[in-house]
Amino acid sequence: MFLVFIKTHFSSAHYLRNYPGNCEHLHGHNWDVEVQVSASRLNEIDVAIDFRDLKKIVGQIIDGLDHKNLNDLPAFEKDNPSSERIAEYIYNQLRERLAPFPDVEPRSVKVCETPSTGVIYSE
Repeated sequence: MFLVFIKTHFSSAHYLRNYPGNCEHLHGHNWDVEVQVSASRLNEIDVAIDFRDLKKIVGQIIDGLDHKNLNDLPAFEKDNPSSERIAEYIYNQLRERLAPFPDVEPRSVKVCETPSTGVIYSE
């Protein structure tokens, strides 16, 4: 099994509905994101997936989150845009966009609000 990862980041605002504290108010984060995909075999040029391809795919997902109020996005109309839900959202988007790469699957998405706090989502 080969595990390939990239790291990126985005900035956005959010608030957590019904949260018993300051996070219920609009505030922002500089989110750090690490995406990990797996492949059981390599392609014809001996790579699991080209880093450029993975960066492009993840970049398209992140562009939809960057400099937005996450609560205004359709994906978070019903669910709070918590770190947990953001990681799950990125994972699900990644799975859809990896379809052209039949031997590559999402493995995990790590989303950090701060350097010392974060969430890892995987299935």
